[in-house]
Amino acid sequence: MTKELHFNGFEMNTPSHINHGLWRHPENNRHRYTELSYWTETAKLLERGLFDAIFLADVVGTYDVYDGSRDPAIIRGLQTPNNDPFLLVPAMAAVTENLGFAVTFTTTYEQPFPNARRFSTLDHLTGGRVAWNVVTGYLPDAARNFGLSDQVKHDDRYDLAEEFLEVSYKLWESSWEADAVVRDAAANLYTDPEKIRQIDHEGRFFTVAGPHLSEPSPQRTPVIYQAGASDRGRVFAARHAEAIFVGARTPEQARKVITDVKELAVSLGRRDDDIRFLLGLNVVVAETEAEVKKKLDDILSYRDVVGYLVHFGGGSGIDLSKLGAEEYIEYKARDHVQSMEAAFADKTVQNVVDFYDDPFSDPFFVHGTPDQVADRIEELADSIGLDGFNLVQYLSPGTFEDFVELVVPELQKRGRYRTAYTPNETLRERLFEGRGPLLPERHPGGSLRVGRNAARA
Repeated sequence: MTKELHFNGFEMNTPSHINHGLWRHPENNRHRYTELSYWTETAKLLERGLFDAIFLADVVGTYDVYDGSRDPAIIRGLQTPNNDPFLLVPAMAAVTENLGFAVTFTTTYEQPFPNARRFSTLDHLTGGRVAWNVVTGYLPDAARNFGLSDQVKHDDRYDLAEEFLEVSYKLWESSWEADAVVRDAAANLYTDPEKIRQIDHEGRFFTVAGPHLSEPSPQRTPVIYQAGASDRGRVFAARHAEAIFVGARTPEQARKVITDVKELAVSLGRRDDDIRFLLGLNVVVAETEAEVKKKLDDILSYRDVVGYLVHFGGGSGIDLSKLGAEEYIEYKARDHVQSMEAAFADKTVQNVVDFYDDPFSDPFFVHGTPDQVADRIEELADSIGLDGFNLVQYLSPGTFEDFVELVVPELQKRGRYRTAYTPNETLRERLFEGRGPLLPERHPGGSLRVGRNAARA
């Protein structure tokens, strides 16, 4: 049976997100990231293209490893400046009816109580179209922005994240019964106090009395996305994630991540189809091969290789500017990019530079005519076992426009892309057709729900 694929538009509230140097291109609108209209236009475009969601990345620090300074990142607009992703969602939701919104938030530096209310509020305002991309943070200077003298150790961050989610689930699932809100004007009763309870959580990191301040939203718990690829991150994902942004440099790495996480999920009492696996995808497409070549030559002429090395330093902790070209890399990658940078563990510095200098060496860089791009997308999805992709932009909005106008119709003809949204479905229902808007009971969050018979699928 042909499987429809899921697609998110991958974005960040910053001038240079993934493909560095492209903000200089005259047709790029990245400089408009501070304008509300940039985001509402992007949301309407993605909804026209029937995307699942816009996936909003975020960091709360700067890239300061390369050349021992944050200046190379600042100069390039490389994820700095960087504005809050949460505040974009209501505006985009107001101009769309179906598009989902996946928002990145780190569990390391803030309290779960206000975060739970933020997500409940967004889930209400969007009618159940919200996901939380759970991260623990990997930039060392982020810790100093929140009053810490040094970065919290890797495994401690995951211990903290486990408890953060436990508290969040209690607030979302255990605090309010589904019918607590009565709205009985005759009885002067808005909410039945007997159906609201404190969570009285006392743990290693958090003490939260509750109750949750928001009534149950359409999904109660937002869809849980996760991007951790370290060994500890995979266990965390297997326990909690409903969708995983697979960090990998090769198809072989991606397959291993998927196999490992599925096996871990089953060992934890979940099903191997409880998680959707998504991979980052770079696409350049045009109607003819001559146009493709022209577009490639144009886009790649703006490519800033040093920008990629700056980004690499933030993820790996390795300052390539201090190493000789033929030195081998001492692998010490950080957290969610671990499986990506591990591809360079036995490589020289020159190997890394060559990889970023030649995008054609990236197996997830897809270019060609619509049918050629669709062929490659299908090949990647089917050979790796993917459920979909996060589409990265070169030009905003040009990359999304080309994909919507040229690739989507080709994938639709092949039965690999939806031809319409299902009216009034939540984001969870879109990802897991037929399972309802709530977490299933076998999920650690769903197991805490008051009156949990509503989500047994």
